[in-house]
Amino acid sequence: MKEEKTNVMRLLDRKKIPYKSHVYGDGEALSGTDVAHLLGQNPSRVFKTLVTEAGSGQHYVFVIPAARELDLKKAARAVGEKSVSMVKSKDLLPLTGYVHGGCSPVGMKKYFRTVIDESVGEWDTFFISGGKIGYQVEMTPRDLAGIIPYATADLTVES
Repeated sequence: MKEEKTNVMRLLDRKKIPYKSHVYGDGEALSGTDVAHLLGQNPSRVFKTLVTEAGSGQHYVFVIPAARELDLKKAARAVGEKSVSMVKSKDLLPLTGYVHGGCSPVGMKKYFRTVIDESVGEWDTFFISGGKIGYQVEMTPRDLAGIIPYATADLTVES
């Protein structure tokens, strides 16, 4: 059986960016930590993509470890805004082209400034959504920078 390619995978292929795909089934949107367990991975290595809106009206993308929570104050500071808030789930698809649980920083309808939690530097490779529920792509942080520009910052709530 041939594995289905998502738009994220096709974009990575087109840019000749190496990645490894992982499929875990396409049931209900699962939490990032559930996805990590299904893949047999440390939840600190599986990252989730969060889309926010600032008071200025600008949208920003934050990519953080699945087991952590976004610190909205740190996120706002990282992009030079006074405050940011999460985009409502119903607004995610028209804004990004992705549904909740399948949102990837790669291949959104338009590029939004992206910041990844600095902990990504702890991993040779890490996991992000493949752009569809049930799909993840594993790649190096450096390879991701080959398709989307991003900064890194401390973005999560202290545990």
